[in-house]
Amino acid sequence: MIDYRAVLNDKVQAIKPSGIRRFFDIANEMDNVISLSIGEPDFTTPWHVRQEGIHSLEDGKTWYSPNRGFMELREEISRWFKRHYHVEYDPREEVLVTVGGSEALDLCLRSLIRPGDEVLIPEPSFVCYVPLTEMAGGVPVTIETKAEDKFRLTAEALRAKITPKSKLLILPFPNNPTGAVMRRKHLIEIAEVVEEYHLTVLSDEIYGALTYGDTNHVTFSAIDDMRERTIVCNGFSKAFAMTGWRLGYAVGPKEIIGAMTKLHQYAIMSAPTTAQYAAIEAMRNGDEDIVYMREQYDMRRRLIVDGFNAMGLTCFEPEGAFYVFPCIKKTGLTSEEFCEKLLYDEHVAVVPGTAFGPSGEGFVRVSYSYSIKHITEALSRIGHFISQF
Repeated sequence: MIDYRAVLNDKVQAIKPSGIRRFFDIANEMDNVISLSIGEPDFTTPWHVRQEGIHSLEDGKTWYSPNRGFMELREEISRWFKRHYHVEYDPREEVLVTVGGSEALDLCLRSLIRPGDEVLIPEPSFVCYVPLTEMAGGVPVTIETKAEDKFRLTAEALRAKITPKSKLLILPFPNNPTGAVMRRKHLIEIAEVVEEYHLTVLSDEIYGALTYGDTNHVTFSAIDDMRERTIVCNGFSKAFAMTGWRLGYAVGPKEIIGAMTKLHQYAIMSAPTTAQYAAIEAMRNGDEDIVYMREQYDMRRRLIVDGFNAMGLTCFEPEGAFYVFPCIKKTGLTSEEFCEKLLYDEHVAVVPGTAFGPSGEGFVRVSYSYSIKHITEALSRIGHFISQF
């Protein structure tokens, strides 16, 4: 019999399965479950975007694209950054189209990290940053963010974790799972530390278009002197409801994008052609779609925050993405216990805060990328569950 532990890569074996998917998989095997666990828009990709993908297939445009992506799409991405964020990128050398935003993150880390380099990661944050860092040979150094700071990364907290081995800072804002947002004044404070310690920044802005309130999202590369230190990773899944199209991109200094492109050439070669044609249309004519979906999410956001606060689960008001991160400490249960008991008792699936790092203990992540009816019924069941404590 083969000992597969001796065959498999040690780093891969050490990686834990995603805590998000565990509860999603259990819920899928149960009846009458309301799931608020997965961060996927419940909107269909806008018709005019789908139509462009369909037309590309009808026209027989099924060939490989250039490694970096179609120039037409890279030009639209460049125009998007200039139009929305007043930052310019050369579409020839500073834009790379990837298979989802996740590939962009992986390519960035593998291109930048040398064995032993420390990667600074605010926590709670999305599940992929730590394992991707480890697989790249880096050392993840987490920085706890706190509810009293609205889960923002502070300059003081960042500075306290920097060592001579610190190489890269990951900025995951708007944040999954907390919904925290870094406004311009907060980013300026972080930029001062970044410049002082000569850090490079990976800014994951996949939820940038889903920022609420009167102030729009600010890309970190728009902060003075940060453009040359920053790689921005983004995609089409959240803003345009294009999760299944698997398309993302990275923008940044040509030297770094060039290194990422080499890895992309050998691992992937090129992003899906059909998705790229659809994305061109999304970038050109999809601003109104984003406004509509953002308004719908905003209504759901206010409904779910009010619902949790009313039942006594303190819930800070998120300013971005489509998640809330209520505190469940009053129940006396751990995050895992709370989620498991809620699932089996009331058939509602949410995600334990610990799926996003140890500092998520005492919280759960709840997605509001679902219909008002769906959310209302879930809140009713959760309220009934909470009444026993």
